[in-house]
Amino acid sequence: MWAWIFHKFTGWVLIGYLFTHIAVLSTGIPAAGAGEAAIMAGEDVYTQTIVSLESLLLVRLLEVGLLAVAVFHMLNGARLLLVDLGVGLDAQDKSFYASLILTGAITVASVPTFIAGAF
Repeated sequence: MWAWIFHKFTGWVLIGYLFTHIAVLSTGIPAAGAGEAAIMAGEDVYTQTIVSLESLLLVRLLEVGLLAVAVFHMLNGARLLLVDLGVGLDAQDKSFYASLILTGAITVASVPTFIAGAF
């Protein structure tokens, strides 16, 4: 039951992120017509948007959360695929807990990489 709820929740979070990502990046569309000189001078709207967002600690923490959501969704999706194929039917709960533990390990191991540029 919890595996299904978490899988649906993470799927909706990823869909929400996709639309938010497109909306934020679309603010840099005017930069597509900018010349190379504007980009080199740092007047590029897209580059300024990305640099300003990446300098915020909140954005870095949200990226860590996005990583956790994406990793869990992928691992649980692979687990569900195997269950649908009849592999591991008797160990569904163990494989769910394994996907949770592996998600946590990958996320914790990635935190220094994400947070490093914020300070």
